[in-house]
Order: sequence, then C-alpha cells, then structure tokens
Amino acid sequence: MGMWLAGYLWDWRVLPILVWVTLPFNLLIYGINDIFDQETDNINARKGGYEGAHISPNEVKPIFWGVLATNLPFLIFFALTLPWQATAWMLAYSLFFTFYSAPPLRFKARPFLDSFSNTDYAFPLAFVPLALSREPQWWAVAALMAWSIAKHAYDAIQDIPQDSETGIQTTAVHLGVRGTLIWSGFWWLLATVLFALVNLPVAIVNALIAGYLVLSVWKTPTPKKAHDVYKYSIIFPYVAGAVAGVQLVFFMVLGAN
Repeated sequence: MGMWLAGYLWDWRVLPILVWVTLPFNLLIYGINDIFDQETDNINARKGGYEGAHISPNEVKPIFWGVLATNLPFLIFFALTLPWQATAWMLAYSLFFTFYSAPPLRFKARPFLDSFSNTDYAFPLAFVPLALSREPQWWAVAALMAWSIAKHAYDAIQDIPQDSETGIQTTAVHLGVRGTLIWSGFWWLLATVLFALVNLPVAIVNALIAGYLVLSVWKTPTPKKAHDVYKYSIIFPYVAGAVAGVQLVFFMVLGAN
C-alpha cells in the first residue's frame, strides 16, 4: 500500500522492505510479545490457536535470538542504503513494537500509551515512500494512526478479565467496556474524517465496519461479546485495505494505459 501510494505499481527497491516486514518483523512483534506476556497468555483461553500463541520457557532464548538474527541485518542494510528519513521511521517502528511488550517502558501496561504506541502500524505508509524518495500521503498516515489507536483499545476489551487478574492496566481495563467503546468510537470517527480527505469509499467502509463493531458491543457490553465479534475486527483491515488497494491499482493501470 505504501508503494502504491508513492505512485509505483512495482519497484524492486521495495523488495527488501517487503521481505523484512513479513517473517522477520512479525517475529519481532509477536515473538517479543509472547516472551513478556507468558503470564497472561497462560490463563487466556483464546491463546494457543489462531488468536495467539502459548510459548514455554525453553522457547524464550531461541525466539529472542531469532528476532535479533532476522531483524538486525535488515536494519543495518537499510541504514546504509536508504534515505535517513526512511531509516529513522523504520528504527522507530522497531523500537515502538519492541517496547510495547518489553520493559522498562512496556507500553501495553500503561493506559492510553498502549493505544498511542499502536500508531506504529501506520509507519510503513511513511517509510516506504520515503525509501523511494517520495513524499508520503500524510493524511493517509494520520488516518491509519487514528484507526490503529481505536482498534487496539477495542480488541483489548475481550482481554479485560485476564489483564485485570494479572494487574495489567490497559486502556480497556482503565476505561471499562463502554468507556473503551467511546474512546475507540472517537478515534474511528476521526479516522473516517481523515480517510475522507484521501478517499471517500475507504472512509465509508471504515465508518460502516467500525460502527458495527462499536454498536454490537454497546448493546451487550461484555468482554465475551467483544470476543464473539473479534473475527470481524480481524477482517477489518483486509476489507478496508482491499477497497483502497483495488482503486489505487486500477487508476494507476488506467493512467499507464
């Protein structure tokens, strides 16, 4: 998406970035999270399947070294070959996700900071164009940041019992179910406005799905209900991304012809 927003159907300079943000960077995000969330994961019934992993203590070191071995070479390569602005965003991307779970910062256990730290999901829309020496679509970056703040808090509603039991003060624990719905609703509304400045169909899809998610749980304000509709939250970025991506590719091909 970042490449398309930069105006390229394909550019080989993006290939190393695409490789990095698949297995290596996902190992960083979720591997670090699994290392430091073992206590809560072990009492969370939804972990151990497609919604998240359980790891054993003897897996901690292999995961840690795997994160370093698969990510440091890429970051060094990017620092040596890409514009410094792109590298700075990539470094921030890595550090935000690391310290979301890892001490001493451990953003995930700090109300509001846990949500704000998830703005890093939007960083590729900034660093990919910058890597291609193009100016990012900053409204799109800001819209995805607002969307990510909302989705993080919303998805944490289902984990309120487990997080409360282990003393983790997330935004959802701090605000409660309906308070979190108001928080997420505000940021999804802002995201809709910002998306509308870039692309109206994406804004409409965002409003419809976000509205459904918020209203569904508002009617039955329980963590269980939030878990029941979590599958729709999972597909949210794929649907909205497809609406945006299909349009981008269509108009670029049309323009090329």
